[in-house]
Amino acid sequence: MPSIDALADRLSTYLDGDQVNLVRRAYFYAEQAHDGQRRRSGEAYVTHPLAVASILADMHMDHQSLMAAMLHDVIEDTGIAKEALDTQFGESVAELVDGVSKLTQMNFETKAEAQAENFQKMAMAMARDIRVILVKLADRLHNMRTLEVLSGEKRRRIAKETLEIYAPIANRLGMHSMRIEFEDLGFKAMHPMRSERIRTAVKRARGNRKEIVNKIEESITHCLAREGLEGEVVGREKHLYGIYQKMRGKRRAFNEIMDVYAFRIVVDKVDTCYRVLGAVHNLYKPLPGRFKDYIAIPKANGYQSLHTTLFGMHGVPIEIQIRTREMEELANNGIAAHWLYKSNEEDQPKGSHARARQWVKGVLEMQQRAGNSLEFIESVKIDLFPDEVYVFTPKGRIMELPKGSTAVDFAYAVHTDVGNTCIACRINRRLAPLSQALESGSTVEIVSAPGARPNPAWLSFVVTGKARTHIRHALKLQRRSESISLGERLLNKVLAGFDSRVEKLSPERVQAVLAEYHLDVIEDLLEDIGLGNRMAYVVARRLLSDSNEAQPSSEGPLAIRGTEGLVLSYAKCCTPIPGDPIVGHLSAGKGMVVHLDSCKNIGEIRHNPEKCIQLSWPKDVTGEFNVELRVELEHQRGLIALLASSVNAADGNIEKISMDERDGRISVVQLVVSVHDRVHLARVIKKLRTLTGVIRITRARA
Repeated sequence: MPSIDALADRLSTYLDGDQVNLVRRAYFYAEQAHDGQRRRSGEAYVTHPLAVASILADMHMDHQSLMAAMLHDVIEDTGIAKEALDTQFGESVAELVDGVSKLTQMNFETKAEAQAENFQKMAMAMARDIRVILVKLADRLHNMRTLEVLSGEKRRRIAKETLEIYAPIANRLGMHSMRIEFEDLGFKAMHPMRSERIRTAVKRARGNRKEIVNKIEESITHCLAREGLEGEVVGREKHLYGIYQKMRGKRRAFNEIMDVYAFRIVVDKVDTCYRVLGAVHNLYKPLPGRFKDYIAIPKANGYQSLHTTLFGMHGVPIEIQIRTREMEELANNGIAAHWLYKSNEEDQPKGSHARARQWVKGVLEMQQRAGNSLEFIESVKIDLFPDEVYVFTPKGRIMELPKGSTAVDFAYAVHTDVGNTCIACRINRRLAPLSQALESGSTVEIVSAPGARPNPAWLSFVVTGKARTHIRHALKLQRRSESISLGERLLNKVLAGFDSRVEKLSPERVQAVLAEYHLDVIEDLLEDIGLGNRMAYVVARRLLSDSNEAQPSSEGPLAIRGTEGLVLSYAKCCTPIPGDPIVGHLSAGKGMVVHLDSCKNIGEIRHNPEKCIQLSWPKDVTGEFNVELRVELEHQRGLIALLASSVNAADGNIEKISMDERDGRISVVQLVVSVHDRVHLARVIKKLRTLTGVIRITRARA
């Protein structure tokens, strides 16, 4: 365990004397505050904050982060107020300590809601100062290193939480070294036997591979010397959890994974990276399709490197990464390396720091839009680092998206309004479906239209958390406004029978009914009616007060526009179309479902005014409606083509077709045809009757 003097010596290599003294002061303050407290292992409690500060010192973090690391448990465990820290060490340090303290009680073992709520807290703390999460990650890393003293159940819970939340966050912030240690320690705690067996197998394999590794390393070093290129060649070890994930996820044997030899070449500048790449490609043949240039197009977390796979001696596959020293530092420490390379003047954040800020901003935006904490964490978990594809906007800007992203994900990545009004897309200048998965290097152009709205079907294929959150948010708003509109019309229809309207109701009576139903505003009541959660007839009687026993006069049917969207749907059992006599069945949560007047499914509730309402079609209704036809005809060649061309000639459209033979001579064809109204349907049937061999055409009913 490092002492404060040893830590101060290390800090003096990159911090000035005054800053080192401030860190010392924070240590002595923490030592006094935690006096008498012990860790589970029996050591003095102050050894933990000292170890956390030591981890941050390895990353060359600034003095304020180190002070916060020393003090991170003071508010939580010793009762010292944030104000006292503010007075002693300044506002920035006090805010950092407060931010970390709020995250200390994160308990992911409880319900999913608690996990999500706590993650929201983390997002808020990160937004205020990104260093909060770095101190928290260092705190978690030391706790993971000292897990042995805890009970088995607690060890597994903390390890699961680390693998699910903290390792992906470290990855998202580009902190490769910390992620690997989190994963290996978490793996060891979760599956001690599997971890030990893989560790033993790796050790054995390392001995067998030593000769080949040395030969490859020697040949690469000689090749670079021959070309006059300076670079440090080091063999890379695969980490245990990575091997386990590959064995499990890709169903590969341990030997297959260990047959690949991995090396890293670290050089002085970017230009040398590409020259080294040329040299190694001359030395061994590259494997087609395995070259990746993350220098020109960095990963979403700021990672930069050249990746290539070669056929080595005796056909041995060799994976090579080529990068500069600065890239190596950034790859290992990610956002923490920002403080190492930061210039003296406070400039705009660059590289991985800017990317991390961008990600945190996106997380906060998701939080504001998400309906609840579970929805939020679902979106964030999707976002916590899948593989990326890189696509271009028409103006040549590069956009990073998770693998499997579609044009809708791209549209929302460009701007929320572009996503909300998106109607079509062009991929590489050709029209393509919005659901098509994008490939790296494609140019994507979005066609949008003012007034267009998100489609609920998009939720089945979008990949990014941002797209999913914004679509849900827009649909909720759309559904609410449509529910309120329909609810008002339903209520007014019933009130008209009592010779009243919503506007004529006394405000006192409206408030009394809202209080009775535990609602805040009348819009909430109208939304409930529109969604079918409350019956308009019952609400109307309450609003007109119990004393009003007048019977409603008979009113005409309610006209539906066909544009009520998400709160009005057409029953699949009887497929009503404009012109058919119809009734509306109010279904809780769904709104109104339109049935044929004669539909057997609503026979029992047909005359119940609380469940059903007489509807009518307006004269100017537009849109396409599906109807099912049953066509019996003599079997003949090209039957389907004949039916399709006849329907098409009558301006209809076949949505679905299926056929069965009643005997060898007569076929029965089920057609789902899209029409405008009954007149249009009559035209389609008339056209079908002109076909030779047609025996009977009937409209299918439930």
